[in-house]
Amino acid sequence: MSAPTIRLVAREAGVSQATVSRAFSQPELLTPATVEKVLGTAQRLGYVPNQVARALSTGRAGNIALILPDVANPFFSALMRGAQAQAYKRGYATFLGDSDETAHLEDMLLGKLSAQVDGFVLASPRMDEAAIRRHAARKPVVVINRDLDGIGRVLIDTAAGFATAVELLGGHGHRTIAYVGAPASSWSSQQRARAVARAGATCGLKVVEIAAGRPSHEAGQSCVPALLECGATAALAVDDVVAQGIMAGLAARGLSIPGDFSVVGCDDIIASTTYPPLTSVNARCALAGANAVDLLLNSLANPTPPIESHVIIGELIVRGSTGPAPAPGTPPGIKPSRKVPAADPNSSSRK
Repeated sequence: MSAPTIRLVAREAGVSQATVSRAFSQPELLTPATVEKVLGTAQRLGYVPNQVARALSTGRAGNIALILPDVANPFFSALMRGAQAQAYKRGYATFLGDSDETAHLEDMLLGKLSAQVDGFVLASPRMDEAAIRRHAARKPVVVINRDLDGIGRVLIDTAAGFATAVELLGGHGHRTIAYVGAPASSWSSQQRARAVARAGATCGLKVVEIAAGRPSHEAGQSCVPALLECGATAALAVDDVVAQGIMAGLAARGLSIPGDFSVVGCDDIIASTTYPPLTSVNARCALAGANAVDLLLNSLANPTPPIESHVIIGELIVRGSTGPAPAPGTPPGIKPSRKVPAADPNSSSRK
């Protein structure tokens, strides 16, 4: 039995062969109903486009590449899923590159993959601006969480969420708080650090900044001694993974959360599964991945596209990891005693 052809799909769907081709290569030029009809018919018939012939006729490979700093980080995993799902809807396959938080590997991945893809989505790139612009001059590029004029970008604005978190902690009586951040190459960490510093000054709080290095559970644990030494009673972490590490490090020292120490994370990916559930800023990362793919593919469809910038606003989700500051002078792990009235020896009790 011969493989189904584009002519068969067009006949079964009641459209032209050109429409079938556009449904796979440029679906943005068709109505959603037409795209759904064509793709559904193709799936039913088992039709798969010939990517080699398509590349020869259109000059496009039908692939894009998504470059991430750390695919194991839940933030980037969720972003990846959002990006891949949107690329699939628009008829594109996604290549994935993990730069291991290093600029030189990021640079190498873009160079190696360039011949096989039509464009790139760079999530939280670690390369400097000059290197990103050099690659963008050769191949369409959209960046996530890097604000570069003249390049399509999706920015996740968590500043308001972090400011709200600082206000929450101030209202709970915390006077010294800490921001535990990522390396200086992280644009999002810089934004969050500034938001915490500004909100802390407004609320009259002392803010200490602690560098966790590469964001990880282990990094969160390792910064606990510095948190305790600086006198902080609450910490805001660059992401949920670091926050979870802080919680584990505090628990290993016999400290309770939020009784002895309050913790706030960011991304809201694993926050509801920690114990206690983590207060976190929802970064809507899957939406960021989908929006970035749309920006990239729209730029491929339009030879002279307007440079677009999408901003996604994060929102603080309050859970059980934040609460009132411990009473001044109370040793960590020790709760103020509560007087219990002495029992009346003449009274009787029942169970």
